[in-house]
Amino acid sequence: MRIRPRSIRARDTFVAAVIAALVFGATAIGVDFAVRTTVEAESLRQTQADARRVSGGVRDGTLRTPIPDTRGDIVLQVVEPGGRVQNANAPATDRFPVSTLWPSSNMRVRDYTECRGTWPDRHCSVIEAIRVSTAPESPVVYAAKPLPAYLSTGLLEAVLLLAVLTFAALAAWITWRVVGHTLGPVEAIRAQLAEISATDLSRRVPQPSGDDELAQLARTANATLDRLEKAVARQRQFASDASHELRTPIAGLRANLEDAATHPDDNDLPAVVRSALRDTDRLESIVTDLLLLARIGTGGTVAHEPVDLATLAAAELHRRTTAHALVTELAPGVTVSAVRMQLVRLLGNLLDNAERYAESTVRIEVARAGSWACLTVADDGPGIPPSDRERVFERFTRLDSARSRGAGGTGLGLAIAREIAHAHCGTLTIAATDTGAHLTLRLPLTPDVSPT
Repeated sequence: MRIRPRSIRARDTFVAAVIAALVFGATAIGVDFAVRTTVEAESLRQTQADARRVSGGVRDGTLRTPIPDTRGDIVLQVVEPGGRVQNANAPATDRFPVSTLWPSSNMRVRDYTECRGTWPDRHCSVIEAIRVSTAPESPVVYAAKPLPAYLSTGLLEAVLLLAVLTFAALAAWITWRVVGHTLGPVEAIRAQLAEISATDLSRRVPQPSGDDELAQLARTANATLDRLEKAVARQRQFASDASHELRTPIAGLRANLEDAATHPDDNDLPAVVRSALRDTDRLESIVTDLLLLARIGTGGTVAHEPVDLATLAAAELHRRTTAHALVTELAPGVTVSAVRMQLVRLLGNLLDNAERYAESTVRIEVARAGSWACLTVADDGPGIPPSDRERVFERFTRLDSARSRGAGGTGLGLAIAREIAHAHCGTLTIAATDTGAHLTLRLPLTPDVSPT
């Protein structure tokens, strides 16, 4: 079964520990090999020099008894066939032969390492064995230098293993701390997101300073929460508006139909049907406007296109008929990037509002103002009091309380117009004037259009 830590912190720590163990393990193996090779090579060089000196003395008969020492830690022996020690230096007096390996006549010199005993009393020596001559009765000269205890008992390997484990643990600890510090903001973001519920979308995740990946993640999460909060607010507003505004026409329609069904002989059925159709048309208009409000600015895939405001206004004025005088000042080439049908709806709502309240004249103007495109629709009606110039953009707001709902529209026209303006990064405001209502739409010009 494969073991895989669940958290990124534990997984990174585990990987760092494994990599550190492999790297330091390879380094330790190299150090062990280098130390052994160096020590054994130096020991062998010393034994070779002494073994060849003693072998030469045996051949020419000048070797003294006992063999004089040149280095106190090297054992020198001359061993006859059969294993009897013929001559030796002081450290090897009254000792058995240091080795049982007997060089053959065709390989007179042998260099090797030999170990005796078991851990922890294990002893190893570097030995050179030289057969003095090729004669069958030729003695053999042994020169043996004991290796340091740390090479014989495995102490060097134990120390290196301990060092590998220590450095691997240190690397794991450093990785654990560094990754924990790095992922701290992520944990804070996760905890905050876990606490945010559909009933409270106003909270935001903590945003680290800087412009690294964590800061970008926090900004993206907060931007997503902003969009989610707006979407939920739209849904709640839609539900509230629908339940509030649809109740009256539905209740009236039901009352008329129930009365006609209960007393068919006492009612003018054609009149009841006409009234029901009017209520149905109103319901359809309200539902259509509410759905449009719910869709505007929700980040859909509706494509923007260059729209000339003067051409758009001229086409809308040509399409509709009005009893008022129309005054137009349409500057050509005032182009914005927008959803054409939404701008058509915005302009239509502004014209409907102007025609509803105008006494004789409706004025439409398209112009540039710096990097902005301006579209103004004005009427010569009673105007809007300063205290109500923001309230008229609220849903289902009607300033004329005496006006019937049927004549006053759905009460969503200006709310829809402002939502469309905001969805296109623009504004829709009411100018402070003495007479009439002057509504001005401001949208950013397309980048390739500059003021003339």
